[in-house]
Amino acid sequence: MSARLPLVLRQLGRLQPPGPPRRLRELCLASSGGGGGCGGGEGLLGQRRLRDTQAGSSRGPGSRAPPARNSIVRDVIQNSKEVLSLLQGKNPAFKPVLAIIQAGDDNLMQEVNQNLAEEAGLNIAHICLPADSSEDEIIDEILKINEDTRIHGLALQISETSFSNKILNALKPEKDVDGVTDVNLGKLVRGDAHECFVSPVARAVIELLEKSVGVNLDGKKILVIGAHGSLEATLQCLFQRKGSMTMSSQWKTPQLQSKLHEADIVILGSPKPEEIPLSWIQPGTTVLNCSHDFLSGKLGCSSPGIHGTGPIAEDVSLLAAALRIQNMVSSRRRWLCEQQYRRWRLHCLKLQPLSPVPSDIEISRAQTPKAVDILAKEIGLLADEIEIYGKSKAKVRLSLLERLKDQADGKYVLVAGITPTPLGEGKSAVTIGLVQALTAHLNINSFACLRQPSQGPTFGVKGGAAGGGYAQVIPMEEFNLHLTGDIHAITAANNLLAAAIDTRILHENTQTDKALYNRLVASVNGVREFSKIQLARLKKLGINKTDPSSLTEEEMRKFARLDIDPSTITWQRVMDTNDRFLRKITIGRGNTEKGFSRQAQFDIAVASEVMAVLALTDSLTDMKERLGRMVVASDRNGQPVTTSDLGVTGALTVLMKDAIKPNLMQTLEGTPVFVHAGPFANIAHGNSSVLADKIALKLVGEEGYVVTEAGFGADIGMEKFFNIKCRASGLVPSVVVLVATVRALKMHGGGPSVTAGVPLKKEYTEENLQLVADGCCNLEKQIQIAQLFGVPVVVALNVFRTDTRAEIDLVCELAKRAGAFNAVPCYHWSIGGKGSVDLAQAVREAASKKSRFQFLYDVQLPIVEKIRTIAQSVYGAEDIELSPEAQSKIDRYTEQGFGNLPICMAKTHLSLSHQPDKKGVPKDFILPVSDVRASIGAGFIYPLVGTMSTMPGLPTRPCFYDIDLDTETEQVKGLF
Repeated sequence: MSARLPLVLRQLGRLQPPGPPRRLRELCLASSGGGGGCGGGEGLLGQRRLRDTQAGSSRGPGSRAPPARNSIVRDVIQNSKEVLSLLQGKNPAFKPVLAIIQAGDDNLMQEVNQNLAEEAGLNIAHICLPADSSEDEIIDEILKINEDTRIHGLALQISETSFSNKILNALKPEKDVDGVTDVNLGKLVRGDAHECFVSPVARAVIELLEKSVGVNLDGKKILVIGAHGSLEATLQCLFQRKGSMTMSSQWKTPQLQSKLHEADIVILGSPKPEEIPLSWIQPGTTVLNCSHDFLSGKLGCSSPGIHGTGPIAEDVSLLAAALRIQNMVSSRRRWLCEQQYRRWRLHCLKLQPLSPVPSDIEISRAQTPKAVDILAKEIGLLADEIEIYGKSKAKVRLSLLERLKDQADGKYVLVAGITPTPLGEGKSAVTIGLVQALTAHLNINSFACLRQPSQGPTFGVKGGAAGGGYAQVIPMEEFNLHLTGDIHAITAANNLLAAAIDTRILHENTQTDKALYNRLVASVNGVREFSKIQLARLKKLGINKTDPSSLTEEEMRKFARLDIDPSTITWQRVMDTNDRFLRKITIGRGNTEKGFSRQAQFDIAVASEVMAVLALTDSLTDMKERLGRMVVASDRNGQPVTTSDLGVTGALTVLMKDAIKPNLMQTLEGTPVFVHAGPFANIAHGNSSVLADKIALKLVGEEGYVVTEAGFGADIGMEKFFNIKCRASGLVPSVVVLVATVRALKMHGGGPSVTAGVPLKKEYTEENLQLVADGCCNLEKQIQIAQLFGVPVVVALNVFRTDTRAEIDLVCELAKRAGAFNAVPCYHWSIGGKGSVDLAQAVREAASKKSRFQFLYDVQLPIVEKIRTIAQSVYGAEDIELSPEAQSKIDRYTEQGFGNLPICMAKTHLSLSHQPDKKGVPKDFILPVSDVRASIGAGFIYPLVGTMSTMPGLPTRPCFYDIDLDTETEQVKGLF
C-alpha cells in the first residue's frame, strides 16, 4: 500500500496549491538528472521537519543511539542508486520506470515520489485520475500499464476503501511493487520473499522499529490494531519471521484493553476512535502509527493523545516511498539476472513408449502438452513477449531480439539428409529426437526449428510432417493444419499483389494519362496529396516534387504508367492445395475485363516469393523492404517493375505483420520447438525462418543448441541453407547431422523402386548387405558435399524395425570411412529422446571443434558460373546446358543489376541429377537449365532444372481418404 507525508510538508512553500481534479490521463516522466532530489541539504530530506518523539524510553541505560531517521531513508536511496548505476554500467539502455496511479489531486505525493526517484535514478510516470474514479476506471488504467512494456513497476495511490480484491489482483504480480496481489502475498507467506515484492509500508515499520527505535523484536509481543488486507497479513508474517508473538485486532474488539496491556509494541493501522481511552496503553509501550487516508492526505498520526514512544506516520510514509524505489531496483536486478544465460528449469514430459509403436496421431493424443505460457516462462520468455493461440501454441514477438541482443548465441546444428525415397527418411523425426535427447535426457538447453508443412502434401501424398513415432511435435493435428494462419496470410498477400498487377494493366489500357493520374492521386475531402509510397515512386523516377498539381504532363505520364509487358509477368496466383488443373489457366475471360486476357497459372502457396521473404527476413522493417523489392514483371523498355511501383508494399506488410512472428510449440517430451515458414526445398530454398533460428539461439544461450532442418537431400536443402540462408542471416553452422536410412541406401544400391502407397519389396524388409554397401555411395557423396563447406558431419542412421544389426554396423563403418566425424544409430521413433542420446553426445563433441565454414562460391561471379559451380561441385555434373529462354533471362537479370545474387536451384529431390530415376551417384551427365527466374525480394536467382512443376498434383488415392473428424469429440482422425 502507498503511504504519504503529513500535511506539515505542504507548509514548506515548495509545492503549488492543489488544482481541480484532472480527468485526462497524464503520463509525466520525471527527469533522470541528479539535482534537487533527496541527496543534498536543499533536497526533500534536507527540508523535511521531523517531530521529536520519546524514542529513548524504549532503550535501556547506555544503549547505543539509533541512526537518524533521515539517514535510514538516505541509505535506502543511496543503495538503490548504487545498484542501479552498476546495472546501467553493464546495460546502458536500462532505465526502469515506475508508474503510480493516483486517484485525487495530491501534488505533494507526486513531488515526494519524483524527488526520491530522481535521486535514485529512476523514472516516475504519474497517472492522475479524478478522486471519484470508479473501480472499473481504475482497473482500466491498471490493465493499460500491465501491457505497457515501457513500465516496469506499478503502485496505487488511491483511497484505502478502494482497495478491493478486484482492483488489487488486476495488477500483474511482476509489476506489483507494493506487494498487494494474492500472488505476491502467497509467495511471502510460503517463504519465497526473494522472489516477490514485500509491502514497503510493512518493511518501513520493521526498519524503523529496529534501526530508529532500536527495538530487538525477538520475543516481543506485537499488537496490530485496525490494519486490513495485505498490510495486516504482511505485518504479521514479517513480525513472526523476527521471532515476535503477533496479535491482530480491530478497534471494536471487546478484549482490546487486555491485549493492549500485554503488548510491548502497538502498530496502529487506522486512526484511534475517540472512545478508546489513552489509559489502555501501558507506559513504556512502543507505539508506531502507520494509518493513512490516501485521498485527503490526512494521516492517522492526528489521532488525539497518541504520542507513543516510536516513530510517527510521516516516517513510515517517507521510508515506505524509498523502499518502494528499492523494490523497483531489486526487481529489475533480478530481471536482468534472469536474462543472462542459464540452464532452463524445464519440466519435461515423461514418455511411456508402447510396443508395437502406435500411429503418430495416437501417440500425440496420448500425451498432454504443457500450457504454452508455462513453456514460454520455462525457457525465459516474458509474458508480454508471447501471443497465445489456444492452449498449446503461441507467437513470439520480435522484441525479444532487442532484449537479448548482448547474449551470446548457442551452437547452430543443421539436419540434412541423403537423397531420399518418395517416403522420406525422417529428418524431422531425427531433429526432434535430437533435441529431446539434449534437453530431456542431458539437461542441455536446446531448440528445434522446423518448417511449417503445406496443406498440399498433408492432404496429398506425404501426410503429416510433425516428425513421427515418439519424436514429434504436439499437438500434431494443429502442427499439420492451419497452425496460426501464416500460410493463409502469405496466400492473401500473394494474391493481392497478383490482382494489383492485372488491374493496373487493365486501367492503363483503358484510360488517358490525365484520367489515370487524377484517379491515382485523387482529392480526398478537398485535399490532394501523394501517399507515402507514391512519394517513394516519385523519388525513384527522379521527380523531386510533393505537390500533385505541380507535375508536368510528361512527369504525370511517367508516374502513372508502369507500361507492364504482359509477356514478362512472373508473378503467379497461389493456393495451398495440390490442384494440377490450375497449372495453366486463362484469366480475364469476363466481359468486364474488356477483352484483356492472358495465360497464367497457380503455384502452391509455399512456392510464393512472399514465403521466401518470410523465411529470410530478420525484422519487420527488412520484410517491408524485401516485399517492396519483389520484381513481378518488366516494362516495355525492359526495366523491372516492383511491388513498390504498384503501391502495394504497405498493404502486403499489414497482411504479414503477424506471420513474421515465429510459432512456439513443443515436442512429446515438452521441449521447445519453433515452427515458422515453409518454403519448398526443390522449388525454393527449403529452410525454416532466419528469425526463428536467431531467437532460438539467444534463448538457449552460449552452451545451448539450436537444431534446424533443411529440406530433402544435402544437395538441395543443405546447399541452399549454406549459400542462401547463412548469407542472409550471418549465422555460422557448427555441425551437420546427415540422416540416412538402410531403406534409402538399398534403393541407391540398385533395389527396386519405392512408391508411396505401395508395399515395400522384400529387399527392403530382409537383410541385404550388398545393396546397403552399394548404396552407401550416395551417403559418401552427401558427406563430401557437406565437407565442401568446412562443417563436420555426424551421420544419424534412422533405424527401422526391419533393419538388422549387421546392416546398421556396416552403414556406420562406411560413413566414418567416408569422412564423417561420427556415425550413430538412432532409435527415437520407438523410444523418444532416450534413443538419440548417443547422437546428442556425438553432436556435442563435433560442435566443440572449431568451425571452418566457407561458402561454395563468390556471389560476384556471373550467374552462369555460379550455376555451373553448383552443378559440378554438388551434383557431380559434367557441365550445364542453358535453354535460349534461360540465357535470355540471365542476360536480362544481369542487365537489371541482379547478377550478384546467390543461386537457388529448382531441381528434383529424388536424384543428385535432374532425372528422378537416376539413383546412387550419377556420372557424366549434362544438367539442363530450362528457365531462370528471380526472387529479388527474397534475394536469389532460381534456375529451373529439367521439368519442374510449381503446383503439385494429387495422386490417385490422396491422403484425404483417411482423414476425418469425430463430430462428438472433435478429434481429427487419420491425419498420419
